[in-house]
Amino acid sequence: MTVRTFLEVVEIRTKIASVYPFLIGSLFSLSYFHQFQFGYTILFFVAMFLFDMTTTAINNYMDFEKAKSNDYKYQENVIGREHLDPVVIRNLIFGMLAITAGIGLILSWLTGWLLLVLGGVVCFIGVFYTFGPIPLSRMPLGELFSGVTMGLGIFVITVYVNTVQAPIFFLDFQWKTGVFALTGHFWQIIAIILAAAPLVFTIADIMLANNLRDLETDIKNHRYTLVYYIGRDQGILLFRLLMLACYLMILLGLPFGVFGWPQLLVFLTFPKIRKNLRAHRQSLPHPKSFGYAIKNMILFNSVYAATFVVQLILR
Repeated sequence: MTVRTFLEVVEIRTKIASVYPFLIGSLFSLSYFHQFQFGYTILFFVAMFLFDMTTTAINNYMDFEKAKSNDYKYQENVIGREHLDPVVIRNLIFGMLAITAGIGLILSWLTGWLLLVLGGVVCFIGVFYTFGPIPLSRMPLGELFSGVTMGLGIFVITVYVNTVQAPIFFLDFQWKTGVFALTGHFWQIIAIILAAAPLVFTIADIMLANNLRDLETDIKNHRYTLVYYIGRDQGILLFRLLMLACYLMILLGLPFGVFGWPQLLVFLTFPKIRKNLRAHRQSLPHPKSFGYAIKNMILFNSVYAATFVVQLILR
């Protein structure tokens, strides 16, 4: 397997979707909680990025194994098209999972066992998103689980590893007695959810755009996604509402001090994103329609991240 083929198996071009929750989570931790742990952050980034590649490899592997259409299996799927050995891909997946688990255990020992719980939930959803007899991606749950797992899960863990000196939430567990206690600060947790919400929505929109584009192909391969149940027209409406909800979250967070005036700069993206939403509707079901979800995510979240940089500079 060449490096180029490996990068295609893990779809390296899509990893930006996991980098934004990590980046913005780090900036939010620094600007809102005034805490940042460089070493823990780097360790988590390696584990997070590696696991994101693993889930994509699982997705391609399972799509190859479960494909009903030979055209898709041997012409579109990278494993069949590049004549890759499925056993090699499977071993690659197990290897990356093992490394991710190792880093996760080290970080849990250093920062607290709540990380093991949070990371375990995220990894469980990530693996079974495309693995198993009934993968989550083949059900009308893909948008929910992809958005929450990546947009909120990565964001929360990033904040967690950066706030160990003054924890927002902490799990105390006594091994000898089996007694545990979970403590946390309710309003700070609400602030985290509000800050992560735009990431949840933009990542969910990527999955939704993929399903809107591939509706007919998914039906041929027995993948009954949310779009299959609600129809393409309602799916387009949901796509637009999720994107618009990102701006609403900023307005909701302002009066409660979650955001400052720099976050209002994200509204500068609205004219371009509105144009992209119209172009997305007009281009369906052409393959290029998917690109508008990527453009919206990159545009909104790049400016969103920049607003926290501005906030830190002004402070």
